[in-house]
Amino acid sequence: APRNGRSDQEAMTEHQPQKGVADAGRAADGGPKILVIIPTYDEAENIEHLITAILSEAVDAEVLVVDDNSPDGTADIVAQIGDRDARVHLLRRASKMGLGSAYREGFRYGLERTSADLFLQMDADFSHDPRAMRDFIDTAETADLVLGSRYLHGVTVVNWPLKRLFLSYGANVYARLITGLPFKDATGGYKCFRREVLEALDWTRIRSDGYAFQIETTYMVWRKRFRIAEIPIIFMDRRVGISKMNRRIVVEAIFLVWRLALRHILQRRPKQRAARPHGQRSREAP
Repeated sequence: APRNGRSDQEAMTEHQPQKGVADAGRAADGGPKILVIIPTYDEAENIEHLITAILSEAVDAEVLVVDDNSPDGTADIVAQIGDRDARVHLLRRASKMGLGSAYREGFRYGLERTSADLFLQMDADFSHDPRAMRDFIDTAETADLVLGSRYLHGVTVVNWPLKRLFLSYGANVYARLITGLPFKDATGGYKCFRREVLEALDWTRIRSDGYAFQIETTYMVWRKRFRIAEIPIIFMDRRVGISKMNRRIVVEAIFLVWRLALRHILQRRPKQRAARPHGQRSREAP
């Protein structure tokens, strides 16, 4: 059901997009065109430093921040940066509507208004290191979705409380057992999608948030037989600010995995998709 009594499409009409992104992600060297999408809520202490770090990397990237009307002025900081740098763009949302909703609208905005080949999603709190972007982009040469994994080679998480680590690791084991997903880290938020993957998903059926959103999107991509690769990342607990994790997010994820498994219990997965370069985007129906 739509959140707050409204659909994402209806909510979109209330947003104030700043700095049009019609040319976003245009690579100067002929490489893949990249759009980095960052949802924010009260990240004023992090966002400017993060944007600077992203744009300082040796990649042709632009940044789209999707802000949920942060009381601390996060959106205003992004708008000021965008006034100085045309690579930085902002979607203001009218209220706090959740992580999954922010990514859905960010993806849709990027698909409709940019020519980006790759869509990187990243947290705003520096738990995802911008220096790892090149690893995602390189891996996306042969993969349709790249997952940043905290558990691929042991546990590569720094400064998390044991309770939070056990919750995250346990959630991934649980998701694998129930859904059959063959990945070590399906709940992580550092990902890189090829454009055709986002175009192939039925976003009207993906309504979850938090942990559940990350599991659901990976599961739906896997069900469509796109090529998925995991790469190891170092995950750092946030430097400043407050975690957005809460009990509702955990409960949603617990029930989501059963819904996903039951939805496809009698359906066979289609044939594996063939590899193709970035310049040859598939517009065919999934």
